[in-house]
Amino acid sequence: MDILKPLQLKNKNSGAYGVQNGWSTSTKSDEIISYNPTTGEPIASVYCASLSDYEMIILESQKTFLNWRKLPAPQRGEIIREIGNALRKNKDALGNLISLETGKSKQEGDGEVQEMIDIADFAVGQSRMLYGKTMPSERPDHRMMEQWHPLGMIGVITAFNFPVAVWAWNAFIAAVCGDTVIWKPSPKTPLTAIAVQTICNSVLEKTEFKNIFSLWITDKNEDAKKFVSDIRIPLISFTGSTLVGRQINEMVSKRLGKTLLELSGNNAIIVDKAADLSLAVPAILFGAVGTAGQRCTTTRRLIVHESIYDKLITALTTAYKKITIGDPLDKKNLMGPLIDKEAVDHFKKSIEDIKKAGGKILFGGNVLNRPGFFVEPTLVEAENNWDVVQRETFAPILYVMKFKTLDDAIALHNRSHFALSSAIFTPNVFNAEQFLSACGSDCGIVNVNIGTSGAEIGGAFGGEKDSGGGREAGSDAWKSYMRRQTNTINFSHALSLAQGVQFEIEKTE
Repeated sequence: MDILKPLQLKNKNSGAYGVQNGWSTSTKSDEIISYNPTTGEPIASVYCASLSDYEMIILESQKTFLNWRKLPAPQRGEIIREIGNALRKNKDALGNLISLETGKSKQEGDGEVQEMIDIADFAVGQSRMLYGKTMPSERPDHRMMEQWHPLGMIGVITAFNFPVAVWAWNAFIAAVCGDTVIWKPSPKTPLTAIAVQTICNSVLEKTEFKNIFSLWITDKNEDAKKFVSDIRIPLISFTGSTLVGRQINEMVSKRLGKTLLELSGNNAIIVDKAADLSLAVPAILFGAVGTAGQRCTTTRRLIVHESIYDKLITALTTAYKKITIGDPLDKKNLMGPLIDKEAVDHFKKSIEDIKKAGGKILFGGNVLNRPGFFVEPTLVEAENNWDVVQRETFAPILYVMKFKTLDDAIALHNRSHFALSSAIFTPNVFNAEQFLSACGSDCGIVNVNIGTSGAEIGGAFGGEKDSGGGREAGSDAWKSYMRRQTNTINFSHALSLAQGVQFEIEKTE
């Protein structure tokens, strides 16, 4: 296809990079077919990586790590800077491929590449700020300090909805920390992963560190379990459902490894009685229908003050009618398809459950009769305690409900197993501060007068409760990819013990 040519992708590609000769040449494994969710038709096929490919990737990644960790961190950052520049050159083509393979709009596809570029820039700066600390010792002529060392090989498992940006959050930060990275992308979006690996290779092939980033594509659960259970990989970073995240956490914990989990969300926006609806409506709209509702930060619950409820519902219904749905590569369309038939089936099941619970569909609720996997963005009047409201449906369904007082709204908001992203729209500084306080939102991300989606990379991204507890991207998330070491240096000529302990052996003549 023409759209693949700028990224040097062929009709059939290897699903493994990082073996001795770079890309695996094995064609014995099954093929993974990438489908265009806009049409339901195949785009291209990928040869599934084998376990022998996996073992070679591990060995090459280990070998690279032993030398990569020795390179000064600012020099590691310089290589990531060059990769960021390579992404800039390929932004339009890669954005097109993301939209083609995931169904998200062209604007969102380009935005995801920009997010990779931004995290590359952030990582370059971070490479000069891997700070330790010193602290006073209780012993005379002693110094204590902490320093950070790279962990080793990092395993990264990403989801289809952000097929490349979330990898970059992990990979670029881990790389400047001195780690190597082995990537298992979603088998639903293999082409974007191969494209990103190809772009990175264009830079890394000019260095002596060709296997900083490795790629391992498989749709076999048993092979994926081997990856997660591999004691040679100290950290597994997983983005996906809470159900799978629990299983991964259990497997990694058994071997005393580390996990970084970014899991499901049931995110809510509170709209206060004095909220500026010119801000709130577009934020709600993007939060609810962006990526066709297939973001972990998608707005799924809308908690509205009773005094403005009817006014806001009228404004939202009017806005929903203007949402253009269709081919995501056509920039006039704001919403594309769901990822596959299974996602459409989940949407239909949720609509059935909404009706059984007594929910009132204010807009949408239908599967569109056209090729591909298109559904209508849906607005539902519901109760917060319904089972269908309390689960994460990866689809553009927004549940709306009323509140009387801010305390009531916060209680409704926090009555969820998930705690990823949250927002309030209010001009009232007291209400805003209450929502941000320890008595307010229990989420990892809490916003005022912006929506639940579209986090910047400068802040740490992640949630609490069943949303996983991990933190990626900005702030001090770099510490997840390193091991802490406490050092004590004695520059006296005597041995002093801590806590005043005396341990003296009687001298003999």
